[in-house]
Amino acid sequence: MKNLNRRQFIQSLSILGIGVATSGYLPVHGQDKPEDKKSAEGGSASGGKPATKPMVAVVEGNKPAEITLAALGILGGIAKFVKKGDVVVLKPNMAWEKPLEAAATTNPDIVVALANECFKAGAKKVKIVERTCNDPKNCFQICGFEKALIGNKAEVVLLTNDPKEYKEVKIPDGKELKSILIAKDVLECDVFINIPIAKNHGLSKLTLGIKNLMGVTGGKRPELHHQLGQKMAEILSVIKPHLTIIDAYRVLVRNGPTGGNLKDVVTVRKVIASIDPVAADSYACTLKPFSLEGKNVSCVQAAYDMGLGEIDLAKMDIVEKII
Repeated sequence: MKNLNRRQFIQSLSILGIGVATSGYLPVHGQDKPEDKKSAEGGSASGGKPATKPMVAVVEGNKPAEITLAALGILGGIAKFVKKGDVVVLKPNMAWEKPLEAAATTNPDIVVALANECFKAGAKKVKIVERTCNDPKNCFQICGFEKALIGNKAEVVLLTNDPKEYKEVKIPDGKELKSILIAKDVLECDVFINIPIAKNHGLSKLTLGIKNLMGVTGGKRPELHHQLGQKMAEILSVIKPHLTIIDAYRVLVRNGPTGGNLKDVVTVRKVIASIDPVAADSYACTLKPFSLEGKNVSCVQAAYDMGLGEIDLAKMDIVEKII
């Protein structure tokens, strides 16, 4: 792991940006060449794990938006992902009618900061997409997104059960799922950024980036809870984000995923970012309030077994920064 001082941090941005652009882990603009298609989809040309070490940026500080942008900077900045004219989908967790302090939903300041960066990079449209568990309008208001997005150009898409909002996608390597309904907004966008909150989950132990993808699926959500880990990994295999940014500013350590008791919330003040969703989740598992490993969370282990990313921290390029 690397601990950078301010000067090293600034100097590293351009160097690390080159690493992101050429890593080939996920299809970022300009790197998804036909001959590299398998690599761009998450594996090596031979179908194994990624050939290069995935970079994981971990930034700690007092301001959620500021540490988010710093983590993004370590990965090379938003320009590595978003180009002029792009349609960008941001997928936070705002599934519950819980206030920000309950740590059951993504901090809206993080999402707004990312939306603004996407517009600065020339994005034609930014959509914030979520299928909530509680009443959509109440979630949007109580979670703090309504207030945070006042004056922002981002479009909010609160998915419903309407089949017209989804498209069926086949899962070629699926053991538990042969297909899944995925929101058309996600399938039709140019850039997909997943922005979960790190928190406890009664069934899956933790809910992080991979589990957060449930919020862009259609159909009967309870049916996904049987063999949840494998099913979420299979969903990841067909809608891998270009970028995962995990909100670990406040984390819910007990009684997840809804929480409600502030005694169950620990302030960690961190954001974790990576183009490798498995690596991002695996690192988040090790946060002190959780003290787990990726192998302890079924969807992380299953995604690794499917060759969708790295689970071993020793095989990651982890850059840590305090600001």
